[in-house]
Amino acid sequence: MSRTRARVSAPDQACVAAVDLARAAAEELARPGEPGEHLGYEGEGDRIVTHYFACLDRAYRGWRWAVTVTRASRAKMVTVSEAVLLPGSGALLAPEWLPWSERLRPGDLGVGDLLPTPVDDDRLTPGFTETDDDADHQAVFEYGLGRARVLSAIGKDRAARRWHSGEHGPHTPIAHAAPAQCSTCGFYWPLAGGLRQTFGVCANEYAPDDGKVVAVDHGCGAHSEAAVLPPPVEQAIPILDDLGYDLMEEVAGSVDESASEELGHS
Repeated sequence: MSRTRARVSAPDQACVAAVDLARAAAEELARPGEPGEHLGYEGEGDRIVTHYFACLDRAYRGWRWAVTVTRASRAKMVTVSEAVLLPGSGALLAPEWLPWSERLRPGDLGVGDLLPTPVDDDRLTPGFTETDDDADHQAVFEYGLGRARVLSAIGKDRAARRWHSGEHGPHTPIAHAAPAQCSTCGFYWPLAGGLRQTFGVCANEYAPDDGKVVAVDHGCGAHSEAAVLPPPVEQAIPILDDLGYDLMEEVAGSVDESASEELGHS
């Protein structure tokens, strides 16, 4: 079984010779002198050839002008089909386009900016699916007083991971130097709901995290039970009151301490 070979036609010689015509078309789009040397040509089909010229514009280094010329069947005149500026090897290209929702970063939202959420946002779920200990919750929603959407399990998990690994979690220098964790601090205000066991709000106005959500294993130096060691007490020099008593001269006793006496002990 033999392979079928595709017949490749040779480039049209009239189109190959139309270098000056292609250069003139490139100069009409660019400024004179910016199309540089002829880099070659490439056959695109029957009587269709694309000529390439170097681009000398400093803003488009590595790019090249591509001018496609052609002629009709049995015609002698060559005409320009199209002319474009294409990137070559080593050309500086813009990064791959990303939708705005993927380019947005925390802190990008400014005053007056609106950040709409898509209908299929996996962080949110319809409000009627929320379950908690409030027996009247469903009735409140049916009257139209509830929220249209609430956090889904995915949204809660992402928030918990982000908060715990952030600057208000346990892996920060201030938390490592803290005398104890936030869970034992009197200024720690636990959150309600499913995050109560993991997060709370700092209510100490002198703490760096005042009014912010902190993890139970976070901490700082403003802990309510932080013990301050008292300064060491210097021992005072004793004061002798010699006005309250009389100094007596020592009187020698009648016992001769130098003499030894047998006391009958073995």
